[in-house]
Amino acid sequence: MSVIETVELRKNYGPVEALRGVSIRVEPGEIYGLLGQNGAGKTTLIKIMLGIVHKSEGDASLLGLPVGTVEARKRVGYLPEDHAFPGYHTARTLMDFYGQIYGLSRGERQKKIPEMLEVVGIRKRMDHRIRTYSKGMKQRLGIAQAMFHDPAVIFLDEPTDGVDPVGRREIRDLMQRLKSEGKTVFLNSHLLGEVELICDRVAILHQGELVRQGTVADLTRQQNRFVIGLAGGQAFPTEDVTRLGYTVEPAGDLVEVVLPDDKTVDPVLGLLQTRGLNLRHLVEKKQSLEDVFVSMVDAADADGDVRADSGGRPVKAVRQVGAPRRRK
Repeated sequence: MSVIETVELRKNYGPVEALRGVSIRVEPGEIYGLLGQNGAGKTTLIKIMLGIVHKSEGDASLLGLPVGTVEARKRVGYLPEDHAFPGYHTARTLMDFYGQIYGLSRGERQKKIPEMLEVVGIRKRMDHRIRTYSKGMKQRLGIAQAMFHDPAVIFLDEPTDGVDPVGRREIRDLMQRLKSEGKTVFLNSHLLGEVELICDRVAILHQGELVRQGTVADLTRQQNRFVIGLAGGQAFPTEDVTRLGYTVEPAGDLVEVVLPDDKTVDPVLGLLQTRGLNLRHLVEKKQSLEDVFVSMVDAADADGDVRADSGGRPVKAVRQVGAPRRRK
């Protein structure tokens, strides 16, 4: 059973389509990243899953239950993007307040508060007023309250915003720890490098539409391109490889071999072997998640509706004129 699932999910604010037919599935125990520019619909999607905002059309479920049900919300932790904890609280008193809301007994709260604040690295400051905390400390406190009641799924909206590099690494380690405990983490972030390091799968939203989703490895792979290097002093047989129908492009001491759609890299490797050349480097070329994101957004801005072809390249999608839309 998927932890989170949406089918043709839509949300309209008057004439504005915040979400336009978004379908995703998030499996148990994975870290799922949602990417998009400001206004892409990321926070709207999260708020629908939490029952804070009502959908206009489509279906959405959380932990196998319809979104917004009390049973589902009891098993969810949430860190909003723009949380504002009262400055007169300390971390201890704030966590005690949330613990009461979560239904934890006084004994449970007294035991778990220092333990949880130790996990996020602010136990030493737990009796200081929140107004004295840095932005990064407030983020850590927000993550602690989201985890406090041991939820099955945790929604983190920009969890590393305002956190220094060391703190971001510690928060990444914390998300990995949650994953190892079987928790599901739904991460909304504009820090693409962070997402690339931590997420199992990601989805890209643009103007309310899902334009791409998949594993980080699949999204960043540049299909049909291999980087090849030979032993020192050996020259790559560019002309012979070109005659086989491949394109060869220099890349410093290495070369990039571009494969036609109907070929594999094996004939090139066979040619190198028959020539007695020693292969020292062979990798399928990848691009950064940022490159993927920018290319998809640029293509969407230029062409309207955009999807990706089988090779991961952005292409314009044509919506059938007059095609009926799914209704509730």
